[in-house]
Amino acid sequence: MKLKKITCALFFMFTFPAVAADKGTLTIPTTAVTGNPLGVGSDQMVVPISILNGRELSLKRENTLAETLNSIPGVSNSSFGPSVGRPMIRGMDSDRIKILQNGVNNLDASNLSFDHGVSIDPLIIEQIDVIRGPATLLYGGGAVGGVVNAIDHRIPKEKLEGITGRGEVRYGGANLEQSNAAVVDVGTGNFVMHFDAYNRDSKNLRIPGNAISNRHESTQVWNPAKDGTLGTHEAGVYSGGYDTYPTNHGRKKLLNSQSETRGGAVGASMIFDRGYAGVSYAKHQTKYGSVKEPGILLDMDTDRIDFASEIRDLGSFFERAKFKAAYTDYRHHEMDAVTIHTTFKNRAIDGTFELMHVPLLGLKGVIGTQFDNGKFDAVGHEAFTPNSKTNSQSVYVYEELPLNQHKMTFGLRHGKHEVESKGGEPDEHGHNKFGDPSRKKFNTNNAAIGGLYKLNEQWSLTGNLSHNERAPSYFELFANGAHTATGVFEEGQANLKKEKSNGLDGQIRWKSGQDSLTLGAYFNKFSNFIGLLSTIEGGHGEHENETDEITYKKSTFSGIKAEFKGVELEGKTMLTDYVQFNVRGDYVDAKDKTNGGYVPRISPLKLGAGLKYEFDRFGARMDVLHAFKQDRVATNFNYEPGKELMTDAYTNVSMMATYKLPTQLNLEAFTRANNLLDQEIREHTSFLKDIAPMGGRSIMFGLRGEF
Repeated sequence: MKLKKITCALFFMFTFPAVAADKGTLTIPTTAVTGNPLGVGSDQMVVPISILNGRELSLKRENTLAETLNSIPGVSNSSFGPSVGRPMIRGMDSDRIKILQNGVNNLDASNLSFDHGVSIDPLIIEQIDVIRGPATLLYGGGAVGGVVNAIDHRIPKEKLEGITGRGEVRYGGANLEQSNAAVVDVGTGNFVMHFDAYNRDSKNLRIPGNAISNRHESTQVWNPAKDGTLGTHEAGVYSGGYDTYPTNHGRKKLLNSQSETRGGAVGASMIFDRGYAGVSYAKHQTKYGSVKEPGILLDMDTDRIDFASEIRDLGSFFERAKFKAAYTDYRHHEMDAVTIHTTFKNRAIDGTFELMHVPLLGLKGVIGTQFDNGKFDAVGHEAFTPNSKTNSQSVYVYEELPLNQHKMTFGLRHGKHEVESKGGEPDEHGHNKFGDPSRKKFNTNNAAIGGLYKLNEQWSLTGNLSHNERAPSYFELFANGAHTATGVFEEGQANLKKEKSNGLDGQIRWKSGQDSLTLGAYFNKFSNFIGLLSTIEGGHGEHENETDEITYKKSTFSGIKAEFKGVELEGKTMLTDYVQFNVRGDYVDAKDKTNGGYVPRISPLKLGAGLKYEFDRFGARMDVLHAFKQDRVATNFNYEPGKELMTDAYTNVSMMATYKLPTQLNLEAFTRANNLLDQEIREHTSFLKDIAPMGGRSIMFGLRGEF
C-alpha cells in the first residue's frame, strides 16, 4: 500500500506539473543497440535482432515480458496464465533462452518451472533487444535459442541538468488491469539520480467460453491427490489417479488468475568525461494465483543490486573497458490462504568484464570474461530438486572485419561450469530422495563465423554458422520428485552429457527509406538435446524408495537427437504519407530424430498484417494475426500425463487509437482493443493451453506523458 502511494505521488508530482510546454512529437529517448559489443545498428548485425523501444514499446506493454514480445516473428509466449510466461524463441525455452536485464542475467526461478514468473515488469523497461538464434558466443552456452535483453535507465550513463521523466496510467483489458508507473531522472550535471515506481492489479481473466477445451474435457488427467493428500507423510504415501477437470473449472472467467504487483528502484551515477560509474537497487514483488491449482497463490519477492562502469580512451591498445554485475536475492512461496507449502530461493551474482581494442590489422573487437555464482534452495514437501550451487566462468573474443561495405564476424568462447547438489536428509522413514552430495563439471566451447554482404544500397545478405554447447542445469541433473505444475514425477540424470548443436542462419534484407523487408531461414541440428521424456509409453510410472511409494507419471531428463528449422518474415511499407502497411510471419518445425515425432509446444504457422495511420495529433492501428491449426504434436515428451493435444486455428484482430491532447502538457491518451472477434484463442506454446485460454474481447484505456 505504501509503495502504491509513492508511485501515485511520483506520477502526479513530477509528470503533470513539471511537463514542458513543448508540443513536439511524443517520443521516449532510445538506447543504443546492445546486441553487439561494438555498438553497431541493428541493420549492421549479422544475427537477426529485433528492437522495441520508445513510443512503440510504450503502447505494446503487456502483463508479462513474453506477452509484450508476442508480435515479434519467431517469439511466442509459454503462458501459465495471464501473469506468468517466459519468451520462447524458435521453439526453444527454459535455459536455452537467456533473459537479461541491462546485459546481466536475470536470476530468478522462471527457468525451473512453467508456473514461476519472470521478475521483470515491462512497465519500467525502456528498450527490449531480442536476438533470435544462437547467441552463445557473447552470452554463454545456455543461449542456444536466443537472448531477450530488457534495458532500463536505473544506472544513468549521460550527464543531466534538471529533471526528466515519464508516467503512465491504464485501466481495462480482459483482466480489468489497473496500473500506473513513473520514471524520474534528476541531475546536477555530473551526478545523476534515477527513481522509478510501479504497481499493477488485475482481476480474474475474462474468457470467451469455457476454460477447458473441447478436446480436453474428454481426456483423463492425472490427479496426484485423488486417492491421497499431496504433501502428507502418513505411511509415506503419495498417491493419485486419473480424473477429469470439473465442468465448473471456469466459464467466462479464468478462476484464480488474479495478480498484484509492486516495484520500484533508485539509482545514481557519477558521469566523467571518459565514462561513468553507477549503482542501483530495485525491488519487485508480485502475488498471483496458480490457474492450474485453485486456491494456490505464488508470492514472489526479488531484491537486486546492480553496478556498472565504463571507461573510454584508455590508451594505445585498448579503447574502452566495461564492467557490469548484479546481485540477486530471490524467493517465492507457494501457499494457500494460510499455509506455505514450498519456498524457492535463489541468491546469485553475475557479471561481465569487457575490453575493446583499437583496430588491429583491420579487425575491431572485444575480449571479455563472464562469471556467475548462484545458490538455489527449495524447502517444502513440493520441492522436487535438491539444494544446489552453480558456478561458471567463461572467456570470449568477438571480432569484426570490415571489407569495404561488407563485413565478416567471428568469435570463440570457452566456459567452465560446476553444478553441485547438496544432497538430501533422510525423512522419518529413512528415505533420502536426493541421495548423497554430488558435483558435476563441464567444459563448453562455442564458435561462430558470419558475414554481411551488401548487394547494393537497398539489398543485403547475412549468414551465420555456429557451434553451440550448453552445460545441463541443476534440475536436469538432480531433479527427483513430484512436480505439481507439470503433473509428473521429474527425474534428473547425473550422467547427462552437455547439450551440443550446430546452427546455420541466413537473411535477405531490403531497405529503402522507411520501407523494409526481411526474410530469414534457420536450421539447428542437435546431437544431444536435453528434454523431459516419458519413461513408460501410454501409462503411468512408479517410483519406489524403501518405505516411500510415489505413484506418478514419471518422466526423465534425457538426451536425444533433434532438428529445429524454420522461416521468419517481417516487412513494412508506406502506402501514403500517412498510412503504413505491415506484414509478419513465422514457422518452426522441430523433430525428435531419436524416437520419431515432434518436440512439444511448438508454435504453429502464423501470418499477420496490419495498417498504421498517423496524422497530426491522431493515430490509429489495426492488426490481424492468423495462427493455423497445430497438429504436429509430441508423443514421447510428457509434461503432463497423456498425449499432447492438437490446437485449433484462430484469428486475432486488434485495434488501437491514440490522441495527443491539445494542452501545454506533453500528454497522449490511448485506447487498445484486443480479440475483437471474441475468439477462443489457445496458444499451442502455452503449457496450460487446454485449461487456460487467452483473454476474450476487451478494451483498455490509458494516459501517458513525458517531460
